[in-house]
Amino acid sequence: MKNKELRIKCWVDIDGKKFFGPGPAQLLELIEQEGSLAKAAKQMGMSYKKAWDIIDDLNSRGQKPFVISHKGGKQGGGAELTDTGKKAIAQYRNLVQKLQTIIQEDAELLNII
Repeated sequence: MKNKELRIKCWVDIDGKKFFGPGPAQLLELIEQEGSLAKAAKQMGMSYKKAWDIIDDLNSRGQKPFVISHKGGKQGGGAELTDTGKKAIAQYRNLVQKLQTIIQEDAELLNII
């Protein structure tokens, strides 16, 4: 028997362009955990520039900034989530969980495919 799985990815689009989804959510979670955009990018295997571009897009196209960065110095730089960033992650994860529940309820489709 073949291994079958129903999957869904959820994105928030603004003006027809992807804005927030699994990648940005993971990046924000790692920034929260690490306190650093560079460390979060490294854990995801992406360049610092790409991670910065994602955060810049979130901060500029969102209603409020998602991340605040701190310039380097003796203690080094860092990044932290704003309340908006924290709420976005929580609400996105909640939505994904609801969608997973719906998918599991309709998993009978896999029995007929």
